[in-house]
Amino acid sequence: MTNYLIIPGLGNSGPDHWQTYFERSGSNFFRVEQQNWESPDCKEWIENIDRSISGFDPSEVVLIGHSLGCAAIVHWAYQYKRKIKGALLVAPSDTEAPQYTFPATGFAPIPLVKINFKTIVVASENDIWVTIDRAKFFAEKWGSEFVNIGNAGHINVASGHTKWDEGLKLLKML
Repeated sequence: MTNYLIIPGLGNSGPDHWQTYFERSGSNFFRVEQQNWESPDCKEWIENIDRSISGFDPSEVVLIGHSLGCAAIVHWAYQYKRKIKGALLVAPSDTEAPQYTFPATGFAPIPLVKINFKTIVVASENDIWVTIDRAKFFAEKWGSEFVNIGNAGHINVASGHTKWDEGLKLLKML
Protein backbone atom coordinates (compact mmCIF):
# COMPACT_ATOMS: atom_id res chain seq x y z
CA MET A 1 0.00 0.00 0.00
CA THR A 2 1.21 3.48 -0.82
CA ASN A 3 1.95 5.72 2.16
CA TYR A 4 1.56 9.46 1.65
CA LEU A 5 3.75 11.85 3.63
CA ILE A 6 2.48 15.42 3.73
CA ILE A 7 5.13 18.15 3.76
CA PRO A 8 3.48 21.52 4.54
CA GLY A 9 5.13 24.84 3.91
CA LEU A 10 5.91 27.78 6.14
CA GLY A 11 3.52 28.00 9.09
CA ASN A 12 2.19 24.43 8.57
CA SER A 13 -1.17 23.74 6.92
CA GLY A 14 -4.18 24.66 9.01
CA PRO A 15 -7.45 22.76 9.56
CA ASP A 16 -9.05 24.00 6.31
CA HIS A 17 -6.03 23.50 4.03
CA TRP A 18 -6.21 20.89 1.24
CA GLN A 19 -3.23 19.05 2.80
CA THR A 20 -5.27 18.55 5.98
CA TYR A 21 -8.19 17.37 3.83
CA PHE A 22 -5.83 14.85 2.19
CA GLU A 23 -4.53 13.77 5.61
CA ARG A 24 -8.09 13.01 6.74
CA SER A 25 -8.86 11.04 3.58
CA GLY A 26 -7.15 7.82 4.64
CA SER A 27 -5.18 5.97 7.27
CA ASN A 28 -2.13 5.92 4.99
CA PHE A 29 -1.67 9.73 5.00
CA PHE A 30 0.80 11.18 7.52
CA ARG A 31 1.98 14.72 8.17
CA VAL A 32 5.71 15.26 8.64
CA GLU A 33 5.91 17.51 11.69
CA GLN A 34 8.68 20.09 11.94
CA GLN A 35 10.21 21.66 15.06
CA ASN A 36 9.93 25.19 13.68
CA TRP A 37 7.17 26.10 11.26
CA GLU A 38 7.74 29.87 11.44
CA SER A 39 11.54 30.19 10.96
CA PRO A 40 12.38 26.92 9.24
CA ASP A 41 15.85 25.49 8.77
CA CYS A 42 16.23 23.40 5.61
CA LYS A 43 18.69 20.95 7.18
CA GLU A 44 16.27 20.17 10.04
CA TRP A 45 13.31 19.88 7.69
CA ILE A 46 14.99 17.42 5.33
CA GLU A 47 16.32 15.35 8.23
CA ASN A 48 12.71 15.06 9.48
CA ILE A 49 11.55 14.06 6.01
CA ASP A 50 14.23 11.38 5.80
CA ARG A 51 13.48 10.09 9.29
CA SER A 52 9.77 9.88 8.39
CA ILE A 53 10.47 7.99 5.16
CA SER A 54 12.67 5.55 7.08
CA GLY A 55 9.55 4.23 8.81
CA PHE A 56 8.21 2.86 5.52
CA ASP A 57 9.27 0.93 2.44
CA PRO A 58 10.61 3.84 0.34
CA SER A 59 9.23 2.29 -2.87
CA GLU A 60 5.74 2.78 -1.41
CA VAL A 61 6.17 6.43 -0.30
CA VAL A 62 4.72 9.46 -2.06
CA LEU A 63 5.55 12.92 -0.73
CA ILE A 64 2.95 15.69 -0.96
CA GLY A 65 4.55 19.12 -0.75
CA HIS A 66 3.10 22.59 -0.71
CA SER A 67 4.99 25.87 -1.04
CA LEU A 68 8.20 25.76 1.02
CA GLY A 69 7.52 22.07 1.56
CA CYS A 70 8.29 21.57 -2.16
CA ALA A 71 11.69 23.21 -1.73
CA ALA A 72 12.32 20.93 1.26
CA ILE A 73 11.45 17.86 -0.83
CA VAL A 74 13.77 18.94 -3.65
CA HIS A 75 16.62 19.59 -1.18
CA TRP A 76 15.94 16.19 0.43
CA ALA A 77 16.00 14.44 -2.98
CA TYR A 78 19.24 16.23 -3.93
CA GLN A 79 21.03 15.49 -0.66
CA TYR A 80 19.80 11.98 0.19
CA LYS A 81 19.33 10.62 -3.35
CA ARG A 82 16.90 7.98 -2.07
CA LYS A 83 14.41 6.52 -4.49
CA ILE A 84 10.76 6.73 -3.50
CA LYS A 85 7.55 6.16 -5.46
CA GLY A 86 6.98 9.85 -6.24
CA ALA A 87 6.13 13.37 -5.15
CA LEU A 88 3.38 15.87 -5.81
CA LEU A 89 4.88 19.37 -5.64
CA VAL A 90 2.13 21.98 -5.37
CA ALA A 91 2.82 25.72 -5.68
CA PRO A 92 6.59 25.50 -5.13
CA SER A 93 7.73 28.75 -3.52
CA ASP A 94 10.58 30.52 -5.28
CA THR A 95 12.86 31.11 -2.30
CA GLU A 96 15.23 33.06 -4.57
CA ALA A 97 12.62 35.65 -5.61
CA PRO A 98 12.95 39.18 -4.17
CA GLN A 99 9.49 39.03 -2.56
CA TYR A 100 10.42 35.90 -0.59
CA THR A 101 11.54 37.59 2.62
CA PHE A 102 10.48 34.96 5.15
CA PRO A 103 12.97 33.85 7.83
CA ALA A 104 13.75 30.53 6.15
CA THR A 105 17.35 29.30 6.33
CA GLY A 106 19.11 27.12 3.76
CA PHE A 107 16.32 26.75 1.20
CA ALA A 108 18.05 28.92 -1.42
CA PRO A 109 19.42 28.26 -3.90
CA ILE A 110 16.94 25.65 -5.02
CA PRO A 111 18.65 22.59 -6.54
CA LEU A 112 18.14 22.46 -10.30
CA VAL A 113 18.88 18.79 -10.88
CA LYS A 114 16.78 15.89 -12.15
CA ILE A 115 14.99 14.13 -9.32
CA ASN A 116 15.40 10.34 -9.41
CA PHE A 117 11.70 9.53 -8.90
CA LYS A 118 8.45 10.56 -10.58
CA THR A 119 7.30 14.08 -9.72
CA ILE A 120 4.43 16.32 -10.72
CA VAL A 121 4.66 20.10 -10.30
CA VAL A 122 1.28 21.83 -9.98
CA ALA A 123 1.34 25.59 -10.47
CA SER A 124 -0.96 28.55 -10.85
CA GLU A 125 -0.73 31.49 -13.25
CA ASN A 126 -1.25 34.08 -10.49
CA ASP A 127 0.74 32.67 -7.56
CA ILE A 128 2.51 35.51 -5.75
CA TRP A 129 5.27 33.17 -4.50
CA VAL A 130 6.31 31.71 -7.87
CA THR A 131 5.70 32.87 -11.41
CA ILE A 132 4.26 30.34 -13.83
CA ASP A 133 7.45 30.57 -15.92
CA ARG A 134 9.66 29.89 -12.92
CA ALA A 135 7.47 26.94 -11.84
CA LYS A 136 7.72 25.56 -15.39
CA PHE A 137 11.51 26.07 -15.28
CA PHE A 138 11.69 24.14 -11.98
CA ALA A 139 9.60 21.32 -13.46
CA GLU A 140 11.90 21.07 -16.48
CA LYS A 141 15.06 20.99 -14.36
CA TRP A 142 13.60 18.45 -11.91
CA GLY A 143 12.28 16.21 -14.71
CA SER A 144 8.73 16.70 -13.47
CA GLU A 145 5.44 16.55 -15.26
CA PHE A 146 4.02 20.09 -15.26
CA VAL A 147 0.37 20.91 -14.57
CA ASN A 148 -0.90 24.49 -14.91
CA ILE A 149 -4.25 24.84 -13.11
CA GLY A 150 -4.90 28.41 -14.27
CA ASN A 151 -5.60 31.34 -11.95
CA ALA A 152 -5.56 29.52 -8.63
CA GLY A 153 -3.46 31.83 -6.45
CA HIS A 154 -1.05 30.03 -4.12
CA ILE A 155 -3.28 26.94 -4.17
CA ASN A 156 -4.12 27.33 -0.49
CA VAL A 157 -7.06 28.21 1.76
CA ALA A 158 -6.92 31.91 0.75
CA SER A 159 -7.45 30.90 -2.88
CA GLY A 160 -10.29 28.50 -2.00
CA HIS A 161 -8.32 25.24 -2.01
CA THR A 162 -9.73 23.40 0.96
CA LYS A 163 -11.47 20.19 -0.14
CA TRP A 164 -9.37 19.81 -3.28
CA ASP A 165 -10.60 16.70 -5.09
CA GLU A 166 -8.72 17.66 -8.27
CA GLY A 167 -5.52 17.43 -6.21
CA LEU A 168 -6.41 13.91 -5.07
CA LYS A 169 -6.91 12.97 -8.74
CA LEU A 170 -3.46 14.36 -9.57
CA LEU A 171 -2.04 12.34 -6.68
CA LYS A 172 -3.40 9.15 -8.25
CA MET A 173 -1.23 9.84 -11.31
CA LEU A 174 1.76 8.91 -9.17
